[in-house]
Amino acid sequence: MTEPQRKLGMLLCLITIILAVLDMNIVSAATVPIVRDLDPVHGVDRLPWLVSAFALAATALLPLYGKLCDLHGAKRVLLAAVGTFLFGSALCGAAQSMEQLIAFRAVQGIGGGGLMSVTMVVMAQLKDPEEGAKGGGGMGGIVGGAGMALGPLIGALLADHLDWRWIFYVNLPLGLLVLVGAAVLLKLPQGAGSRGLDFLGATLAAAFATSLLLLTEWGGKDYAWTSPQILALAAAALAALLLFVWRQATAAEPVLPLSLFRVPEIRIGFAVQGLVGMGLMGAIMYVMLYLQVARGVAATSASLYLIPMAIGMTVIGMVVNRLTAQGVQTRTLLAAGGACATVALLLLGLSGPATSLWLVRAELVLLGVGLGQLIGQLISVVQDAAPAHQLGVATTGIRFFQTLGSALGAALFGTVLARAFEADEPGTPLGAVGRMTGAAREHAVQSFVGAVDVVFLSAAGVMALVLLLALRLPRRPVEEPVAEQRVLAA
Repeated sequence: MTEPQRKLGMLLCLITIILAVLDMNIVSAATVPIVRDLDPVHGVDRLPWLVSAFALAATALLPLYGKLCDLHGAKRVLLAAVGTFLFGSALCGAAQSMEQLIAFRAVQGIGGGGLMSVTMVVMAQLKDPEEGAKGGGGMGGIVGGAGMALGPLIGALLADHLDWRWIFYVNLPLGLLVLVGAAVLLKLPQGAGSRGLDFLGATLAAAFATSLLLLTEWGGKDYAWTSPQILALAAAALAALLLFVWRQATAAEPVLPLSLFRVPEIRIGFAVQGLVGMGLMGAIMYVMLYLQVARGVAATSASLYLIPMAIGMTVIGMVVNRLTAQGVQTRTLLAAGGACATVALLLLGLSGPATSLWLVRAELVLLGVGLGQLIGQLISVVQDAAPAHQLGVATTGIRFFQTLGSALGAALFGTVLARAFEADEPGTPLGAVGRMTGAAREHAVQSFVGAVDVVFLSAAGVMALVLLLALRLPRRPVEEPVAEQRVLAA
């Protein structure tokens, strides 16, 4: 490809990533009009499935997407993923009931699982071979921050001034631009060809991911953690995981080759990404809860508190690109990101019922600075260390471990919150705090804030592990291309 074609290809990839990030954040702003239009009686109870249906479908197919990229070429897989996502978006916009919308969100998720991960494979193949790990790592922070800030805002504007259906229809023109541009411009490796696909391994990976996500979604909310339903899901997840590991060790063409874990950068990168997903869940979800329950901030206004974090991610993303271009070690940036996130969560863990909201905003900026140094850099670390013929499975592996980490974080921190609150307010359900008045409410809010602080401190411990693992990454001379180490996983 010529240099102009390479730059246009990178631009198409950025549009695709923006499309993916916006879709993750845009739906939350339109939940009220969706319920009012489709199911005003029972719609609220089904709202979580708008997110879960998408996440389940997207996560279950991630390992398969990576293997398909390696076998059939990233361009073909990207076109198929974007086409499926657009088809699902059109169906969502035309949905006439909550049941239809949830089902169509699953179709959208099948394509959505490939938007971010396959696009990152394409970007790695478009990158100048001489460029190595320099440059581009901070783009994750820039795009992630911009999507986090703009997604809810765009969703609210479309829902308020047009119709909620436009939060799905808006994907169509951008997606069609990507489809046409990618079909015409991208000239990428064709892949190794069809050597047989490990459908059993892909099925086991999907079964494990689905069981784990359902367990964390239902556990402690719809069913008690010790209920037969949750215990059965836990047993299914464990069995699927053990069978998946066995299958990857014996299959001729595994969807997630165990040989990748012999490469230190990949092994540590997967672990760090899972911990980042866990810590991010502990931050965003419980900051929103703290603001709404303890401080009385409306749900819509509370979402605006993510903007400071998004600003931190965006600004540090720009700085990181300059630093990596000047030869700053990726290991150093990851450690700095882990340190910033740890300090930010420790400070959030000191929050009280009367803490200045401006101080909370400042702490979220610092958290964004930390996350912005972690997200894009981890992808670069794994991609630069992966064998060329396994670039797809390594890249989608990053997203897979982040999603699993987020699911585990939701379960872990939810349990921590419930246990800490129960210790101070025995017999009082968390949902009852908002309905209390007088001294009872004041005491319950104090107990709730104390429980949320325990969650923040726990999340800080998770990010401290990120810092320690980042320091274990091999230190390499700036001029040494990591690609030379790829033979270790052959």
